[in-house]
Amino acid sequence: MELAYIPSPSSGVLYLGPVPLRGYAFCIIIGVFVAVWLGNKRWIARGGRAGTVADIAVWAVPFGLVGGRLYHVITDYQLYFSEGRDWVDAFKIWEGGLGIWGAIAFGALGAWIGCRRRGIPLPAYADAVAPGIAFAQAIGRWGNWFNQELYGRATDLPWAVEITSSADGRVAGTYHPTFLYESLWCIGIALLVIWADRRFRLGHGRAFALYVAAYCAGRFWIEYMRVDEAHHILGLRLNNWTALLVFLLAVLYIVLSARKRPGRETTVEPGAAGADGEAGAAEKDGAEPTGAEGDAPAKEGSETSETSEGSEASGTSEVSEGSSVSEGSGASKDGAGSAKKS
Repeated sequence: MELAYIPSPSSGVLYLGPVPLRGYAFCIIIGVFVAVWLGNKRWIARGGRAGTVADIAVWAVPFGLVGGRLYHVITDYQLYFSEGRDWVDAFKIWEGGLGIWGAIAFGALGAWIGCRRRGIPLPAYADAVAPGIAFAQAIGRWGNWFNQELYGRATDLPWAVEITSSADGRVAGTYHPTFLYESLWCIGIALLVIWADRRFRLGHGRAFALYVAAYCAGRFWIEYMRVDEAHHILGLRLNNWTALLVFLLAVLYIVLSARKRPGRETTVEPGAAGADGEAGAAEKDGAEPTGAEGDAPAKEGSETSETSEGSEASGTSEVSEGSSVSEGSGASKDGAGSAKKS
């Protein structure tokens, strides 16, 4: 008899009148909001504009959902196209079934389109949103709890999850909560990336590659515990091989990128630093801005100096010299005043 376990909800759907509110969908939506919120803060800290992350997410999120569903349906085609199955179920995304590999790949494609339209380097954007994606996965995994799916081997540990559903061949009992293991692992990944990014100033996509490598390492042992139906190659589940391959590619990218392009990008969004960052930094430090407005008074002063020198040559040196100095001083004061107001 189990002394303790994690109970599963009797239903993953709540009804607000005729409108179904599905726990799986809520977890995904909350995860997306967290990823965009944190990504926006990190993007601004890197010198980008507020709102850019959300604008690009409009491209990345739909692409990611389509890619995640495609990967799941293709790798688990027997759930939808074998005898006795209804292929229409392949479109019922609310019933669960998103492959993270397809979601990240297609999401990256959508992000690339959004970045290209804004003239932003994709690696810099990926670095900014990497921890947020990990947090989003941590939240999204609880959607599997609502659907009573993707659990591990049977166990009587105190943190086992109780499965009560008998749909799709499930057997009632207590099992390893692999959704919980992956959720906690993803939280650890997010914290790791944030720490490493601050400590080593990761750039040019290396923070994102660290997230990918760390996720693959955890996914390998978590996948090994799962008991849901999956294709096997040489005794390992397909997702184990995918995790191993992607892990090696991510590590290789980190090594090669660090050698080829060390350090971090100085500019992540064209125009953002000059319009927002430099002026703010100048006012904060009490220094004059170095933009176009800051240069204008000096330029006017130099022109009047040249004019005064020309006047000296024509015999009106004292008058023109005095007027040029006063005009130069007045222009400088006006320029400084206008710069402080801006």
